[in-house]
Amino acid sequence: MNKIFFGLVFIAFGFACFHQFNFIASPEAISPMAALSQSVIDSSKAAVTLSIGLIGIMAFFLGLMKVAESGGLLKKLNYLLRPFLIKLFPDIPKDHPAMGSIIMNMSANMMGLANAATPFGIKAMQELEEINPNKGTASDSMILFLALNTSSVTLLPTGVIALRASAGSIDAAGILPTTLFATFCSTLTAIVIAKLITKLKNKKSNNAPSVKLNWPHYLFAISLLSAVPLLIFFGASASPFMIPVLIISIFLYGLVNKVPIYEAMVEGAKNGFNIAVKIIPFLVTILVGIGMFRASGALEFFVKHLSKFTNLFGLPGEALPMALLRPLSGSGAYGVLAATIEDPNIGPDSYVGYLVSTIQGSTETTFYVLAVYFGAVQIKKMRHALSVALLADLAGVIGAVIACQWMFGHLQ
Repeated sequence: MNKIFFGLVFIAFGFACFHQFNFIASPEAISPMAALSQSVIDSSKAAVTLSIGLIGIMAFFLGLMKVAESGGLLKKLNYLLRPFLIKLFPDIPKDHPAMGSIIMNMSANMMGLANAATPFGIKAMQELEEINPNKGTASDSMILFLALNTSSVTLLPTGVIALRASAGSIDAAGILPTTLFATFCSTLTAIVIAKLITKLKNKKSNNAPSVKLNWPHYLFAISLLSAVPLLIFFGASASPFMIPVLIISIFLYGLVNKVPIYEAMVEGAKNGFNIAVKIIPFLVTILVGIGMFRASGALEFFVKHLSKFTNLFGLPGEALPMALLRPLSGSGAYGVLAATIEDPNIGPDSYVGYLVSTIQGSTETTFYVLAVYFGAVQIKKMRHALSVALLADLAGVIGAVIACQWMFGHLQ
């Protein structure tokens, strides 16, 4: 991560210097170096603003997690999904609360509930740090969990569907199958690469204990699989109900199990402020580096020259900024998506419109997730976490191109 951060800043400085020497001063123009300096200030402010904005969200959903935990819901989810996840996380002890938090996080990601997924993910990281033998260094389970967060299978990209609808799309939910395929590719890549690196570094097989499946496990698996076609056909209309239904369901579950939901909410929410403060230094550092990279014109330079190559493989120049910016900046990628599908020469229902929508809905802001999740537990040595996550992002983009070529290639 040290090399990545230095590389971003160094390249940004080099591009700004080059443009500064060729800059023609005028009353209204801002010099490249002044723009670079301003990006440092703006990015630092944005990092703190983002952290403060997370306080309320994290406090509420961590409180919700406490209600679910007090009522025993996490243990039941752990029982249902542990046979499937134990192969992925063999280092997590039996019945450890980390598994329940991981399940809640992955479920929220699958439903496109990013606001809920982040607090659940931070809670899972805190619990994984408790069983981490090397404090401050990312464990194998932490690395895999972070990679799964940056590549998690998405059944319902609600925000992208809403934006496509507002841009006048006649098939706003048309990206559901392409998003599912792209995230399947990225998730499979994350698992395979993380497990392979772990096996090579440890020089031994990490065999998980065998777990016997019984009828509740099979019933749960069938129910989960049957939800996929329902979400594809009815996901757009059901998406506004997701978070309210999640909240009321957990509250009702807590009441039935005699949980004092108000006291549990307050107790769980106490960590929200402390976590938000902890991640500020990590967010400031990474967002400043990314902000300088964009302000210097380096990103624009790489897009211009790489597009000549990526056009040959179904990734047009109009969609390349999304592929490059998505792992770096969530707000930047969202802005690129909005500008692209609202462009009258492109539109939401063109090949490029479907492709940028799929990339936005099926990939995550890797550097943000890394800063927030590892920053919350003060992880400084990330080992191979970043490389696994970026390879998963690349697989997601390739999967998006393949799926969109197959379904919408005739629209080019």
